Amino acid sequence: MPETKPFSGKLALVTGASKGIGAATAKALAAGGAHVVLTARDVKGLEAVEDSIHSAGGSSTIAPVDLTEPDGVARLATAIAGRWDALDYLVISAAYLPMLTPVTQIDQKQFNQALTINVLATQALLANFDPLLKRADAGRVIGLTSSVGETPRAYWSAYGSSKAAFDNLLQCYAQEIEKISQVRVAIVDPGATRTNMRAKAYPGEDPQTVKPPEAVAERLVALLQEEFPTGHRERVN
Repeated sequence: MPETKPFSGKLALVTGASKGIGAATAKALAAGGAHVVLTARDVKGLEAVEDSIHSAGGSSTIAPVDLTEPDGVARLATAIAGRWDALDYLVISAAYLPMLTPVTQIDQKQFNQALTINVLATQALLANFDPLLKRADAGRVIGLTSSVGETPRAYWSAYGSSKAAFDNLLQCYAQEIEKISQVRVAIVDPGATRTNMRAKAYPGEDPQTVKPPEAVAERLVALLQEEFPTGHRERVN
């Protein structure tokens, strides 16, 4: 008998899909049978991920988008809605880490970038893809967060405050749609993971001492197959 893949016939959108956890998650979803829309700014990175997916027999579409552009998300949603009737999975992996500094020395340009990508783009994604998620049989949203959004840490204020706002947006959305749709929302803290962002924050750390992005992707793919309550939060250890 042919192997049954858990995500056959499903459509997934993964932001930040050109590298790290986003790329690993996109590959895992495609391996499970989903058609994955890959979005990020790095076109070459997206093409490399797509090549990997297609080489493994998966299905994907690249959609380069700069989340800092005011209408970038809206254009993406319009394009996807023009081709598909529903969106089953939205994985929000894209994030920007500004320089780690004291509160009094935050670089305003970098802070604005963090707020734009981590907060404003998240609201735009939820607003623009809400109709497509509600048309799915069981739409799911997973947002990747950070422990510093929940527990403040010295020198991490710019990133941490943007992630606190990110968490708040997702939790409010989860409550607002709980009784009017089948969409469910989860917030996942990937923990220490071997990514470029981690290397930027901890330049002296041996990357082999922390888990690879594939370990987080494995958990995300498993979570999407579970009946979790909306607003669910967990950390991948």
